[in-house]
Amino acid sequence: MTAILAVRLLLSPTGEFNEAVIVGDIRSADRDGTSLRNIRIPCGRSPDPTSYRVDPGRYLVSATLPSGMVLTKDAEAVEGRSAPVDFDMTDSPYATHAWQYLMGNIEPDRVYHGATAVPLPESVSSRSMIAPAVGDEGFPLETVVDVATLATWVGDSLPAGWSYASMLALDQDPARPSVAPLIARSAPRRLPTPSARGADVTPLYRFGPDGPALAPGGPIGERQFLVVEAAGAVRLVTLPLPWGTSDVEVLVNLRQSPTGSAVAVAVRDPLFGAGLAYMAQGALDTAAQLFTDAGTALRSEPENPLAATAGSYVLLGTDHRTEETYWDPWLRLLADRHPWLSDGAILRAVRLLRRPGADRDEAKYGLIDAFDRGIPFYTLGLTWLADGLAAFPDDPACASRLDQVRRLSWLADMREPFLILDLRQGSA
Repeated sequence: MTAILAVRLLLSPTGEFNEAVIVGDIRSADRDGTSLRNIRIPCGRSPDPTSYRVDPGRYLVSATLPSGMVLTKDAEAVEGRSAPVDFDMTDSPYATHAWQYLMGNIEPDRVYHGATAVPLPESVSSRSMIAPAVGDEGFPLETVVDVATLATWVGDSLPAGWSYASMLALDQDPARPSVAPLIARSAPRRLPTPSARGADVTPLYRFGPDGPALAPGGPIGERQFLVVEAAGAVRLVTLPLPWGTSDVEVLVNLRQSPTGSAVAVAVRDPLFGAGLAYMAQGALDTAAQLFTDAGTALRSEPENPLAATAGSYVLLGTDHRTEETYWDPWLRLLADRHPWLSDGAILRAVRLLRRPGADRDEAKYGLIDAFDRGIPFYTLGLTWLADGLAAFPDDPACASRLDQVRRLSWLADMREPFLILDLRQGSA
């Protein structure tokens, strides 16, 4: 006796397809039913559902969103039939923002178009692009600040500008008109404001292999950044480009986002996009379900070293074997082939530290090399580099570098997958 549960998640019915894959579970509500863990759920405007064979009976199907929220639906599986299980996330505030809504970077439609009050920070750890105005009693006022957002693309940056010292220096002088020229090798480019609905409150910038979608072309170097400015606030955003043929989105939310991140970066990779968000939340085991073939990504790393790097973080975070593995040689290649990618050197050094009997001096010099290459692409790399350097407290070279890594981490939004630095806080 078999039955089928056909599972999918529906996004905005208009606009783009926004294909993605997230992770969920099927749990039996009966004692003798079938339970399936870590199923893959296709997402999009009208995705084909994925069918799972189960015994007839009652089930609870769950979908774990990249934000950490869990959706659930009851389902009845009948012998010989296919029962649809459709999760509904069609209430994105704008059709263009459906992907960002799935990733948990923006609130639902009712917040922007209903009578609901403007969302405000609910904890001291939340960060807004602009600090809300404070009333007479010391509480934030529920208002939206009408400001223009300026976005400056640095497509070709100075390698010297990637250093920790250079990045820390950007935070020192609030009188500077812009930080973009300080890190640019070729002239930075001011991007036009998106014309789509919601651009006044939630401008969404998109980048592809040829640069910004709104203004393609121009010199493109090994590292690209976006400088976002609004009402005195300044964020320096690491752009994970190029990412194969997939686009990268940067959302600026002048209202408080549910994650507390005023600026969010998402890669529109159908398979790995949600996995990157899981990784940023610390859910490496969940991310591993989407990076199941990380070895393939590592083997093909010349085509997409940033995807290979993400898979490597997931591998090291979930595979705790201490003996030599099939992917150890690929980690070394990742570090050796891309000197602009400090994450590769971080991964190789951390792997050495975690292997009993490995050469600790080699690991130490690997960490020093990783620091000297400049800031990592991934926020997780900043944490792992600090942990690694802290293993050598008596070495002056490690201690001085650790101090700079820690100071830079104070400026980083640790909830984002890619490094975003808060260089200046704005005010209403």
